[in-house]
Amino acid sequence: MARIEHSAPLDFRADVESRLGQKTAICYQCGKCTAGCPMAFDMDLAPNQVVHAVQLDQRAKVLRSRSIWVCASCETCSTRCPKDFDIARLMDILRGMSLDAGMQSPEANDIISFHKSFLNSIRRHGRTHEPEFIAEYKIRSLHFFQDVLNALKMAIRGKIRPLPHSMRGNAAVRRIFTRCREE
Repeated sequence: MARIEHSAPLDFRADVESRLGQKTAICYQCGKCTAGCPMAFDMDLAPNQVVHAVQLDQRAKVLRSRSIWVCASCETCSTRCPKDFDIARLMDILRGMSLDAGMQSPEANDIISFHKSFLNSIRRHGRTHEPEFIAEYKIRSLHFFQDVLNALKMAIRGKIRPLPHSMRGNAAVRRIFTRCREE
């Protein structure tokens, strides 16, 4: 009988570590990251628990976590870490992996809609163009009439510009997005 060989897929932890450029084992769960995190109150997994779940190869638990989307990328966790583990970068990598795998937390849909709309605006204009950005977010999130009165007040006060500013270097911003997509 012929032997069928299966190439073992890279396990989740090893995949994350190769993208991160650090071993997750250096985190010894001291909790300083969680103690300093300004968003920990709204997370389903505290920052140190996210790292621990990666260490335990719990792909679905991590990629479906609300925490990776609630993270504000303020880098307080990475700054506080006594082992110089870059948790903020880990969260960013996990967000990308979550999008690629289509495994987002249903609780994070509004955050993801905001994230995509924000990046699309920057890709198109080199910076955010608020009316277009907010319109795209409203369509993605289906929150059409939320904040309408605030938008009206801002328009009356001249705080909203209907047309985007032109920006030097916009082509460079587009090239950055293209390079990131290729990698």
